Amino acid sequence: MTDGQPRTAAAAPPGPAAAPGSGDASTASEDAAPALPVLTEPAEGVPEVVADPAALADAAERLAAGTGPLAVDAERASGYRYGQRAFLVQLRRAGTGTLLVDPDALPDLSVLADAAGDAEWVLHAAGQDLPCLADVGMRPGGDLVDTELGARLAGFPRVGLAAVLQRLLGVDLAKEHSAVDWSTRPLPEPWLRYAALDVELLLPLRDALLAVLDEQGKLDWARQEFAAVRDAPPAPPRTDPWRRTSGLHAVRSRRQLAVVRELWEERERIAQRRDVSPGRVLPDRAVVAAATAMPTSPAALAALPVFSGPANRRRAATWLEAVRRGQALPERDLPPPSTPSIGPPPPRSWKDKDPAAAARLAAARDVVAARSEELDVPVENLLQPDLLRRTCWEPPSPLDEAGLRRALAAGGARPWQVDLLAPDLAAAMRPETGRTGAGSGAAQP
Repeated sequence: MTDGQPRTAAAAPPGPAAAPGSGDASTASEDAAPALPVLTEPAEGVPEVVADPAALADAAERLAAGTGPLAVDAERASGYRYGQRAFLVQLRRAGTGTLLVDPDALPDLSVLADAAGDAEWVLHAAGQDLPCLADVGMRPGGDLVDTELGARLAGFPRVGLAAVLQRLLGVDLAKEHSAVDWSTRPLPEPWLRYAALDVELLLPLRDALLAVLDEQGKLDWARQEFAAVRDAPPAPPRTDPWRRTSGLHAVRSRRQLAVVRELWEERERIAQRRDVSPGRVLPDRAVVAAATAMPTSPAALAALPVFSGPANRRRAATWLEAVRRGQALPERDLPPPSTPSIGPPPPRSWKDKDPAAAARLAAARDVVAARSEELDVPVENLLQPDLLRRTCWEPPSPLDEAGLRRALAAGGARPWQVDLLAPDLAAAMRPETGRTGAGSGAAQP
């Protein structure tokens, strides 16, 4: 569009009125909210994909010449390719326009991060995209705004990008290509249009959302949360990642767990080598079925319904060998029924193990729930639930406000969370308050 504004489809005209006496249908028609305009075309059309060094150098120059915050998004091929790497990076900045960059062709995009300098990054659900962006050399050099996290702090009931755009900017965003295989090359034009639209309104959305947070008195809270997301270290490798196999609860013995582990690790090797999602090599339900059935021959394995497909029949010898490795492991090498617990036990066992800790947790949860309702902030955003449990299980000594402030800060709570909760938590958790558990009433803010 020549006016630089995104193109939208016209809102649907209102439908015909219901006939008199039609009861609920008439009421529903009268109360229905008017349809919002749907964003259909990027403001400057769909840009060419940046996919070679010369185009990347030009994109960096354009980005450096831009001003203000930088809208950032990334598309992965989850469920199609191995891992969580980015297959398209979208950027938008005033004076730059929209850039669509192919990190599959250009695996080092650090020149773009350098060009952006200390510009504020604006993302929706930043925690999902920052790891894959870091893998291609892109890290924010300045502040960060996460519009999903901001929407949570603002108390919005729905925090997906489309829902927040509807609420704050009055437009709808079609999401029909959100789950496609972004490793496809060349990328179809409708997908590129969708990708460009994903960053089209992030900058005005940022302005509108920060205004809401400022009006609610939550802007400083949000800034602290955004900084925590930006500065979060990479997630450590999971211990025994094979234990995340869906349906593992059906596996009863350590020997069967060993078979799950062998099948899972074999599947990982194949998936990584072929660069496909592990679930496309062998679904979790097949792993669990083989571990519970313990087949000892190709015929027994093929008799399992989940192994009846042609791909699994071709790999029958591979899967059977993995099963046999698990079956042949010495007893001492079998995996334990569960991983050793780090931190407090499950709260359901606290009343038996430590009644005082159970009482502290019930009282603390009352405080956090009351504050959550009062401030219209989700409980999990008001204070990390794991930190609350750890603090109640091993409280500071002395258990007073100063001690609780130190404990919460050491556990990663942000200053705004400590200031809001430490006084009431200290009062509620002290033994002399007479709190004995749930149902004793919430501490008042």
